[in-house]
Amino acid sequence: VQLQAFGGGLVHSGGSLRLSCAASGRTLSNYHMGWFRQAPGKEREFVASISWSAGSTNYQDSVKGRFTISRDNAKNTVYLQMNSLKFEDTAVYYCAAGEYSGSVYMADYWGQGTLVTVSS
Repeated sequence: VQLQAFGGGLVHSGGSLRLSCAASGRTLSNYHMGWFRQAPGKEREFVASISWSAGSTNYQDSVKGRFTISRDNAKNTVYLQMNSLKFEDTAVYYCAAGEYSGSVYMADYWGQGTLVTVSS
């Protein structure tokens, strides 16, 4: 499956952005989907995940209550709505298609990233 993330940009602190991840090659409904991010000089980290049926979501503690992951399997697209953005949310955001190993989300396929820059 090929994944393409888009929707990043420059936003002021407190603002909002919605990232999208479109898939081609295979239907996204076969996969649990996730978003990760990598800030400059830091390792890539988990942000959020959603089960194939959208019946279950998980979030990194720092984004709970601010970010919402959702999916539209009919459109083969996954979204990440980001509200109340903070400077520390600045990173390249990657979408992923994968699976759960117990409660841990594991990415099998990665999309290219989209840069989110939050100005303080």
